[in-house]
Amino acid sequence: MSAHNDGYFDVYLSRPGLAWLRAVCSTDGLICYGGFAVTCYRPMTLADLAGRLARTADGKIRWKLVWEFLEEYRWEPDEVQPSLLRDEPRPIGDERWDTLLAALAEHLAARHDLAPPQWAETRVLRRPWFPAELEIQRADALVWAPAAFRKHGVYLSARDLEAA
Repeated sequence: MSAHNDGYFDVYLSRPGLAWLRAVCSTDGLICYGGFAVTCYRPMTLADLAGRLARTADGKIRWKLVWEFLEEYRWEPDEVQPSLLRDEPRPIGDERWDTLLAALAEHLAARHDLAPPQWAETRVLRRPWFPAELEIQRADALVWAPAAFRKHGVYLSARDLEAA
C-alpha cells in the first residue's frame, strides 16, 4: 500500500480474485492492512437501496439510486444475485416506492426461476402508478411493463429497466 499526498491509498493485493477479497473482509466491510483500515466492496442489497431512498425526497436522485442498484446487481455472479433481494426493505415512507422495490424483487427473482421473496407479496398499490412524466412514456409502460410490475400496480417499461 502506498500513500499519496491527497490522502488516497493504492492497495496492491498479492492474491487475485474477488472471492479472496470477500473472504478476508470482516462483517463491517473493513480490512486492516498495514495498520490502515481499507473499505471492502459489498454490493448494494435491496434493503440498502431502501435506506438510501428513504434519505432523499428528490425523485431524480431516487431513480439514479435504483439504476445504481441495478448496475451493481448485474455485475454480481448469478449465484450471488438472489441474496441481494432476500432481506425485506424497511418502509421508506412512500407506498409507491415501497411497492416498486417489491416489484423489482419479484422481477429479478423470476429471472432466476425463483419465487418472489415472501415480503414482496403484500406490497400492491390500489391505484396504478406511472412514474413516467410524458404521455408517450406512460403508453410505452402500459404495453411493456414486466408482469411483476403490473401485478404490483407499477407501470415502468422494461426498456427503462434495461437502459439503466
